[in-house]
Amino acid sequence: MLTAMLAAFIGGIILNLMPCVFPVISLKALGLLRHTDNAASARREGLGFLLGVVVTMMALAGILLAARAGGAAVGWGFQLQSPLVIALLSLVILAAALNLLGVFEVGLSVQRVGSVDVDRGAFTRSALTGALAIVVATPCAAPFMASAIGYALVQPPAVALVIFFALAIGFAAPFTLVSLFPALAKFLPRPGAWMDVLKRGLAFPMFGAYAWLVWVLAQQAGSAALATLLAASVVVAFAGWLYGMAQHRHFAGKSHKVLFAVTALLIIAVIAPLPTLIKPGAGLAGDQLTAEVTKAKWTPQAVEAQRGHGKAIFVDFTASWCITCQVNEKTSLSTQAVKEAIAKTGTLYMVADSTKFNPDVDDTMSEFGQGGLPMYLVYPADGGPPKVLPQVLTPSIVVNALNQASKKA
Repeated sequence: MLTAMLAAFIGGIILNLMPCVFPVISLKALGLLRHTDNAASARREGLGFLLGVVVTMMALAGILLAARAGGAAVGWGFQLQSPLVIALLSLVILAAALNLLGVFEVGLSVQRVGSVDVDRGAFTRSALTGALAIVVATPCAAPFMASAIGYALVQPPAVALVIFFALAIGFAAPFTLVSLFPALAKFLPRPGAWMDVLKRGLAFPMFGAYAWLVWVLAQQAGSAALATLLAASVVVAFAGWLYGMAQHRHFAGKSHKVLFAVTALLIIAVIAPLPTLIKPGAGLAGDQLTAEVTKAKWTPQAVEAQRGHGKAIFVDFTASWCITCQVNEKTSLSTQAVKEAIAKTGTLYMVADSTKFNPDVDDTMSEFGQGGLPMYLVYPADGGPPKVLPQVLTPSIVVNALNQASKKA
C-alpha cells in the first residue's frame, strides 16, 4: 500500500507535465504570478487550488469505485467515455478561452484575470481551477500512475481512496508549495503589463483543448452530435459576448439586466437539450488502416484464437480521448521502424478501442493491474505469457519487444 501511495504521489506530480493539463495549469501559474508580492493572497490561491483538486479527485474516485462495486468495468478517465460529458466539458473550456480573451470577466470562467479586483473570490476561483484541472487530467496517465490506480481498483474502498488522495496531493503539490512558501515565489517574475498579453495568449491552448474535445466527440457520436456541439458553441460564444457587454454597462439604464437575463436563457437553452441530442453512436470514419500495417479489431476471443500459432501479437489498448495514446501513436507506433519490425516479424497488430465504453477492455486492463490507458501487450509467438510495455513508448522499446516475442517461436 505504501508503495502504491508513493507511486500515486509521484505520478500526480508528473501529471502536471502532461499535455492535457497544460491549458488549465497555465491559468493557475498566471494566478500565482499575480500574487508574488502578496503572501496572503498567494496562500489563498494555493489552498483553494488544493481543495478543488482533492475534493474533485475524491468525488471522481468515489463514483468510480461505486460503479465498479455495481458491476461496471470502468477505469481512470471513465467519464470521458460519455459523449455528453465531452460536450459539456468542451463548452466549459470554450467559455474559459473567451474569458481569457476578455470577452467577459466572470461567468463560466474558472480563473478571473485582468484589471478587476483579483482578491475578491480568489479562493473560490482557485478551487474551481483545481476541479477543472482534475477533470481535464483524466485523459492522461503519467508514469507510475497506472500501476498505482490498478492496485487501488482491486483494494477495499478505504485503501483505494487513500491512494487516490495521494495522487491528488501529488498533483496539487507544486503550485501549493510555491503559494505557501513566499521564498519560492521570489524566483517567479514580477507582475506587470506583460501578464495581460500572456493572459490573452493562454486562450489559444484552451482553444486547442476545445478543438481536441470536439474531435473526440466526433469519434464517439458521429456527425449529428458534432453539428449539435458546434451550434451550441456558437450560442455559448454569443451569450458570453452579451454577458461581457452587460458587465461593462454598454447600455443606459437597466438594459444590462436584460442582457444578463438573455444570457441566462441562452445558456439554459443550450444545456437543457444536450442529454437528448448527444448520445453514443457511430463515430466518424477514422484512418484505421495503413498501407504497411493492417490493424485488426481486438477481442479476448480473437487473442485466444491466435495465441501460440507461431506469430507474436501486439495489442494497442487506446482511445481517441487518451492524449498519451495519441502521442505514442504519432511518435512510435506509426514510425517506419515499428512498421518494418511488424512486417519483418509477422506480428499481428490488434487495436482495443475504448473511445466508447468497452467492458472487455477494462476487464483486461484490471487483469494486468493497469488502472488507465494506454496499455500495450506483446504476446510471444510461442503462446507464453504476455509482456506489458511502458505507457510512454519509444520506437526502440516496441521494436525490441517485437523482436524478442518473435524469437520465442
